[in-house]
Amino acid sequence: MSRTPLAGFPTQVTQLAEGMRPALLIHCSLAHAGAWGPLARALTARGDAPALTAFDLPGHGGSADWPGTPDYTDLATAIARALAERLAEAAGPVDLVGHSFGGVVALRLTLEAPALVRSLALIEPVLFAAADPAARAWLQAQEVPMVAALAAGDRAAAARSFLGLWGNGAPWEGLSERDRHVAAERIHLIAASAPALHQDAAGLLRPGRLETLAAPCLLLEGALSPPVMATICARLAARLPRAQQQRIDGAGHMLPVTHPAATAAALADLWHAD
Repeated sequence: MSRTPLAGFPTQVTQLAEGMRPALLIHCSLAHAGAWGPLARALTARGDAPALTAFDLPGHGGSADWPGTPDYTDLATAIARALAERLAEAAGPVDLVGHSFGGVVALRLTLEAPALVRSLALIEPVLFAAADPAARAWLQAQEVPMVAALAAGDRAAAARSFLGLWGNGAPWEGLSERDRHVAAERIHLIAASAPALHQDAAGLLRPGRLETLAAPCLLLEGALSPPVMATICARLAARLPRAQQQRIDGAGHMLPVTHPAATAAALADLWHAD
């Protein structure tokens, strides 16, 4: 574990497993690189784990706080690219894995720097702009309490609402005081990512752009996830030339944490097919 400047930003980088070929993992919002621990252990137990590297997004874990500029997703993507370049220079293109917001960053990185990526795994990528109109309307209704709480300055209520929709199913009251505090402290980063997720500010969905992605791609979702995820994954898969979809029974949005063995098996299938 080390704190190092990436794209000029102090970033906590964690080596989760050793191996021959490099893999870069990008975590979800309100988490940190350590959230990949269950998956790293499951991959290691299989005996086929690549060299697993993860980093803490800005404002998360041991990385520096986001200063408000540049755009949050632009900064996250620049950091991911800098680390991918470092890994690729040493050992060749990376197997890129992104969860939730991290999945959107991973997709953008692959489109912007395809030579750095050997394969792409998108675990519940929350690119809401890709969903159909009905699913987007459903999501907007679900987010009303969080948006209202943020507008009122009630960070704890906003975090509670967000985790109720996108958490691992644990009740807010069941979280430790520290975990509740950390979630409330970081909740403004959800709003910071909204232009990329809801308005596709980076233009990932522009006509013809997804169709240029040549790397093999896995779109992985949980069967119990919010219904908007199914439409996002299906619509992305329809446009990505080498995409496959897989759904894990009994899993929700946090499947790398709650169902690491099944997630590891899906990733291993992708990597071995390449």
